[in-house]
Amino acid sequence: MSDDKKMRDHSMFDAEISGAVLNVHLLGRIMKWLKPYRFNLVASTVLVLIASYAAVVMEILVSRVLVDYIIVGETESEMPDLGMIEMTRWVEAELGISALFAAGLLFTLLMMVFGLAGHWHRMTLSRAIVSGLRDLRQDLFSHLETRPSSFYDKVPIGRIMTRVTNDIEALFEMLRGVGSLVGEFVPFFVALIVMFGASVKLTLILLALVPVVGVATFFFRRASREVFRLVRSSVSALNQNLQENLSGLQVVQLSGREELNLLGYTRLNKENRRFEYQSINLSTFYGSFNDSLTAIGLGLIIWFGGGEVVQEEMTIGGVILFTRFMSMLFTPVVTLGEQLNVLFRAMASGERIFQALDWDEQVHEPEDPVTLPDRVKGRLEFQHLNFGYEPGNPILKDVSFNVAAGEKLAIVGPTGAGKSTLIRLLGRFYDFPDGMIFLDDIDVNHLHSRDVRTRIGVVLQDFHIFSGTILDNIVLGDPNISRERAIESARTVNAHGFISALPGGYDTMLLERGANLSQGQRQLLAFARVLAADPEVLVLDEATASIDTETELLIQDGLHKLMADRTAILIAHRLQTIQQADRVLVLQHGEVIESGTHAELLALKGLYHTLHELQFQEVKDV
Repeated sequence: MSDDKKMRDHSMFDAEISGAVLNVHLLGRIMKWLKPYRFNLVASTVLVLIASYAAVVMEILVSRVLVDYIIVGETESEMPDLGMIEMTRWVEAELGISALFAAGLLFTLLMMVFGLAGHWHRMTLSRAIVSGLRDLRQDLFSHLETRPSSFYDKVPIGRIMTRVTNDIEALFEMLRGVGSLVGEFVPFFVALIVMFGASVKLTLILLALVPVVGVATFFFRRASREVFRLVRSSVSALNQNLQENLSGLQVVQLSGREELNLLGYTRLNKENRRFEYQSINLSTFYGSFNDSLTAIGLGLIIWFGGGEVVQEEMTIGGVILFTRFMSMLFTPVVTLGEQLNVLFRAMASGERIFQALDWDEQVHEPEDPVTLPDRVKGRLEFQHLNFGYEPGNPILKDVSFNVAAGEKLAIVGPTGAGKSTLIRLLGRFYDFPDGMIFLDDIDVNHLHSRDVRTRIGVVLQDFHIFSGTILDNIVLGDPNISRERAIESARTVNAHGFISALPGGYDTMLLERGANLSQGQRQLLAFARVLAADPEVLVLDEATASIDTETELLIQDGLHKLMADRTAILIAHRLQTIQQADRVLVLQHGEVIESGTHAELLALKGLYHTLHELQFQEVKDV
């Protein structure tokens, strides 16, 4: 490797980010995913302007046209009417209808424009937001798929799931809220212009209440910011706890931990409820305060507006117009305060999302990787391999051995000896220094990890089943593997029999983690998957450690066929598997302490002999 492995603080994924009220840089980054849908955003903006203008004009029709012009007969007032009195007269003359009917017709048309424009504004805005966040979620998923195993060794899966699900949803709520604010503030400014034209004094009196709302919002923000952070933290803790318990449900039930786990989840749930209550109390108090300001504003309009009507400085329609416009004046401020809750959550969620998206930890890839031939021989060489997952805690210590092309090497040793670590390094799941592992005399660090993994087939004890059919789980989306090839692979490793007996055969849908298959059937399916991929090197990591006796012979026969003409490394403790190996390597505390054939190691009377005797004794006892 060209540089040392970076030390990273993975605890950042456990720490909660409080977020800022308005992070312009973060919003700019979000816009990158919305940019492809800018046409919808522009259309949404035009539509909201149309709907907002229609909303203002409808109020003028009620107050200035219906009340002042039609009912009172006031035609000389200097109060603005946006030309609606003249429009009413024109419709009245052109259609030969009464002024009242003309006003009603105009109101109906404006109502239709308002409803349709508002509907399509919300639809186009939501379509753009949903599409952009879909792309963001997909990019985040793709990014997380390429993080190395070392990342997931240190970061809880529940925290990652929260970023992909809850945090993306919080961004949706925020962006949709921003769109609704646009729809509120456009009529706010239009109404403000009309109100100044009607009465400067009364408008200024009402505007004096706006700073009060601003001060209240400021204190609300300070009080609620920490509460919302705690709410998000408690939700993440609940998700993590739920994921851990459900993924290990069999262990929970076998150990009788249901009540204990329920107590732990209940504690976290109560903590979440306490924080949610605090959030609700703050939001409710803030909403009630704003409602009170609206009532105060209405009182001021009646008091001062009524006085101006008496003094003939304002019409009755003008007073009614102020009462109708008051909601347009205060609703955006109230809505802004309510959206701050969403904004607090979304800013923190956005920071979490981009924290994960910016996390550049990955397995080192060579700048100019060596290209492997179509088929490699499969010769492996380990030279003075030293490795530890944590600094100062070595797992493998100066491990050196060779595996000839086509040779079958068994690796045995006590738990924690480093057997599985060897396989993870061979598959390039972790970084290690150059010059330690070679494939056909080529340093694997000089190969792209993807190329290495296509040449090495790994069968694990915990065989992972994906959602889909049996055929899907053999092919794994590889276009080079045809249905016929998949079936032939299954037939070769003795999996075809049980697959054909299933109701849907190879098209049988598997339950989560293959729950409708036995352990032995899943193992045979694993063999079929690897054989279909046709790797030159085969690794079996305790692959036959827990199988039912009914399929024992099928497993062993399938394993023998799978290993034919391949280099194989067998990590196992079963005698049947070890005895198929050409050579046995014994690991203890991360060091190679014995190497030889089965017979040679038994004669050596060392650790292998001890392990063999212990297992032989277990077999006798059974």
